[in-house]
Amino acid sequence: MKSWLKMIKDLTLRPHTRRIRKPPVLPIDQEREKPLSYKIIREELEKSSDIVFREFSLRAQEEIPCELVVVDGLIDKSILNDFILRVLMVDLQLDPDIKKLTQNNIIDNVLIRLAPANEIKKIDKMGEALDGILSGDAVLFFENLSEALVIGARGWASRAVSEPQIESSIRGPQEGFTETLRTNTSLLRRRIKHPSLRIVSLKLGDLTHTDVVVCYVDKIVNSDVLSEVLRRLSRIKVDGVVAGDSIEEMIEDSPYSSFPTVYHTERPDVITANLLEGRVAIMADGTPTALLVPITLSKLMQVNEDYYERAMIIILIRFVRYLGATVSVLAPSIYIAVTTFHQEILPTSLALSIAAGREGVPFPALGEALLMTLSLEILQEAGLRLPKPVGQTIGIVGALVIGDAAVKASLVSPLMVIVIGITAVASYTIPAYDLGIAVRLIRFPLMLLAGTMGFYGVGVGLYAGLIHVLSIRSFGVPYLSPIAPLRIRALLQDTFARAPWWAMKRRPELIDVEDPNSSSGGTK
Repeated sequence: MKSWLKMIKDLTLRPHTRRIRKPPVLPIDQEREKPLSYKIIREELEKSSDIVFREFSLRAQEEIPCELVVVDGLIDKSILNDFILRVLMVDLQLDPDIKKLTQNNIIDNVLIRLAPANEIKKIDKMGEALDGILSGDAVLFFENLSEALVIGARGWASRAVSEPQIESSIRGPQEGFTETLRTNTSLLRRRIKHPSLRIVSLKLGDLTHTDVVVCYVDKIVNSDVLSEVLRRLSRIKVDGVVAGDSIEEMIEDSPYSSFPTVYHTERPDVITANLLEGRVAIMADGTPTALLVPITLSKLMQVNEDYYERAMIIILIRFVRYLGATVSVLAPSIYIAVTTFHQEILPTSLALSIAAGREGVPFPALGEALLMTLSLEILQEAGLRLPKPVGQTIGIVGALVIGDAAVKASLVSPLMVIVIGITAVASYTIPAYDLGIAVRLIRFPLMLLAGTMGFYGVGVGLYAGLIHVLSIRSFGVPYLSPIAPLRIRALLQDTFARAPWWAMKRRPELIDVEDPNSSSGGTK
């Protein structure tokens, strides 16, 4: 019994306070802060075939053995050959002053020789040498010396900056993040050319040592939000952070809620705009998406094109978007409630038409709706996991062939197929994929309540859902802000509608930024 209670307690701990796996304790980990020893590093790394050891000697007053250690595949070979090995093995050897060098001054002289063409620094700790080698740098060791040089020579195959695959845009920039962290930070630097843009580096994962950066704009970001972000990241204790998206589960406020409290995007322009509003971005190496906090429900219903079109057009677009989300949540439930409990609200002709369509259907309206909704979910999941051409074919086959066959076999009514089709199309108007999944999950309990209690059950379900959403926070910010609590200025400026650019003179009040005045507002 105690073991079961312990297991339940472990599962209910907040993700950022729980160690998911206990990392193995290796001898090399215990020596990271000790003075540098090339012998120990070689004994540890020579077991891997991709670690390359290049041994050579410098003929100074005395022969000084040197070892250059790199990881094959992470190093730029042109930098290694032309700006490191050539300088050390050819240019330095031909210099007549080399005879003046000894073991006492060799490191400083080599550093001066390599510095003009390379990023270089002196190290004296075991951990610094290991991190440099395994991160893709070249580390130059001098035998019998407790210091070494880390030379920046990283270079590996990477995907070029291209159009985002998920967040496509008709207007605006067509650049998306890649899997290389420094490429992603450079995309932000190109857009915010100001020293107030801060990029703080961290390493997460006891074994992977994944590079993670926290980006914010000083004097705009709320200091409490920033400190909370850094605190939660520092408390992550796991073996490895394989993808940046896994950080989301470890820092979010409501890990057991279906509603996302962390926003992720692959667009640099979206990150830039949100940093200027006072939010904080988190990016990890190896992941082409960035995380944004804090976030609200209204922000999840916005897209980057809302700020590239004219303000009056966005009013209509956002109305359609919110209408589609409402239809996606309520359409199946309303159909079930009306056909099961509230037929009297229908016109006689429509009621007779629905009854004729349901003639011969062996399932009640609830069973019919559950069958079709589950079929829709299966088809959507199958379309996502298959290659794009095949996935599109699956969608067409599911919508046309299976739906038509189900109607002819009298398994479902024609109106039910129409309702599910409208629901599916309406759900695609929700911009955030995570929010779309939450809406799909909400649909099922609402259908069950509608099938058992009619409109009363739908009302109870919506009321319970509203209470849940009101209780959610994202790093201290209410999830329904600026609707609840009501902030009139923010509500009118950029929620259901967007004010013109020249009228948006204040940053969102929901974040309580240090500098609320925005220079984006101009004169009409």
